Amino acid sequence: MAEDSTVHEPLIADEIDIDTTSRNLQLTSRAESAAEQHGTPTAFIWALTVAAGISGLLFGYDTGVISSTLVSIGSDLSRRPLTTLDKSLITSSTSLFALIASPVTGVLADKLGRKRIIIIADVLFVLGALWQAGAQSVWSMIFGRSVVGLAVGGASLVVPLYIAELSPSAFRGRLVTLSILFITIGQMVAYLVGWKLSSTMYGWRWMVGLGSVPAFIQSGLILLLPETPRWLMKAGHVDTARKVLRKVYGAGSSAIVERLLSTIDSEILEEEESTTVLRAENLQAKTDVDWLQKLRDNWCQLHKNGGNRRALTIACLLQGMQQLCGFNSLMYFSATIFSLVGFDSPTLASLSVAVTNCIFTVAAILLIDIVGRRRILLQSIPIMVLGLLLTAVAFHFLPVATQKSDGLPVSALHTGIWPLLILFSIILYVSSYALGLGNVPWQQSELFPLSVRALGSGIATSTNWGTNFIVGLTFLPMMQVLTPVWTFVTYAVVCVLGWFCIYRIYPETRGLGLEEVGKLLKDGWGVT
Repeated sequence: MAEDSTVHEPLIADEIDIDTTSRNLQLTSRAESAAEQHGTPTAFIWALTVAAGISGLLFGYDTGVISSTLVSIGSDLSRRPLTTLDKSLITSSTSLFALIASPVTGVLADKLGRKRIIIIADVLFVLGALWQAGAQSVWSMIFGRSVVGLAVGGASLVVPLYIAELSPSAFRGRLVTLSILFITIGQMVAYLVGWKLSSTMYGWRWMVGLGSVPAFIQSGLILLLPETPRWLMKAGHVDTARKVLRKVYGAGSSAIVERLLSTIDSEILEEEESTTVLRAENLQAKTDVDWLQKLRDNWCQLHKNGGNRRALTIACLLQGMQQLCGFNSLMYFSATIFSLVGFDSPTLASLSVAVTNCIFTVAAILLIDIVGRRRILLQSIPIMVLGLLLTAVAFHFLPVATQKSDGLPVSALHTGIWPLLILFSIILYVSSYALGLGNVPWQQSELFPLSVRALGSGIATSTNWGTNFIVGLTFLPMMQVLTPVWTFVTYAVVCVLGWFCIYRIYPETRGLGLEEVGKLLKDGWGVT
């Protein structure tokens, strides 16, 4: 086998003179549309998506298990009951450190590759889960949650990126959404485990410790997976990229693979030329440190190129809205909410929410590449608003008479229509969230060209975790100060504002190749 050639040389001799944008787009479309002829992704694509998606299972399990953990810890930490502040810090510390990890991961994913970042995340998942299981104080628990946060921040960025860069365009949406399905399955498993262990002495330690098991499994599987062909091309490993693409597209795909390699190669060359121009315009001297120079060039490309800037705006909007709509607060504190309104088994009620999330994420997998990203958001968000407003109405009519030790109100009535309406409304809200906002923001990597894909995705993911941190830290205080009614009205208002922003600036990307989406945003928002 010949040595890998450099990415600066044309890959196909008879296409050396092809340098126009329109021709490159035609090549991309022809190459990636081949997958549609088979009607389904290859077994190789399914295998790597499932193996990489285990990171989503870890993320989902961690999100779901904290809900049961908070109502099961009792006085096991620091020999006292948890306060509202304790619960908020334990919950939000994961989001804070995920926020810290995301932009760093974006840089490292370009330098080390997507696959190595997943392995590092697995190690952090194991360490964080075992540390939580042995925690004896509130601050020790917060430390363990923070380590898991680093893992979650890295995995939540790189797994959708990894899958998107390996997937044929015809199936990219549903395969990335499949990784989101793993998150919902993880949440469902966490609620089942929490329901079974919530009445067991120190059962919460088993709940958090079991999170290390999937990480062990994935760390073994990931060693068998390839790096993404687009990262390999950028690193100069063309022959290796060619082998991976042949596995992706299956037998008889040599011509298709060569066209796709040529398209990727053209994009890389265009980006390098653009970087040179931007560097000259800003009178930047080239540094001796290669990785620092690349980071500076990519940062400049991301913020000074109009198309990249628009892609970043859309990605940050979607990721911020995913959290500011309040969904993860319901997942983190669902058992607390259902305990608040008088359910005898709040963890079991939370399980119904997780099952709903899982079922409608499966529906999203089937619909996203048919209905489209933009349309599914515009149709599902109004239903989220309805669910939030119904929840607010139910809380308004739910009598409040007593106070718990942590200051949260508790309903004096444990029966009647209003607790059931809250459960129904939350399920309505979660089902519509799972169809749209729960998965579309993680299609973010398709918005960015290769040179800034990891960095742009990292910044957008940081927006997700930054707003997640804010919502996780403020939810219980908002319930206490603003009352549940105005807390849910606030989330509904955020959804309405977000709907109008999506309507104005988010174009449809269904069916477009990764190299084509960048052209869509080159001269405007691409909304028709």
